[in-house]
Amino acid sequence: MIANWQKYITSDPKILYGKPIIKGTRISVDLIIEKLACGETIEQILESYPNIKKEIVFACLAYAAESIKNELNYPLVS
Repeated sequence: MIANWQKYITSDPKILYGKPIIKGTRISVDLIIEKLACGETIEQILESYPNIKKEIVFACLAYAAESIKNELNYPLVS
């Protein structure tokens, strides 16, 4: 896992209302995570967004993991 996701991810209130984005783009971290969750491969994402690299996709995952690491978890009721 990329420990230094800060190298690739930023947040600016003037861009996408402050959502975390990939530096130098308007591509949000949640967009990349959502694409992976829907079954897109890293290769497909890189094809769709040729200005990002594989390590940036992993940085998005690292950011997401760190963001939820210390959140309270409640049992899911089905």
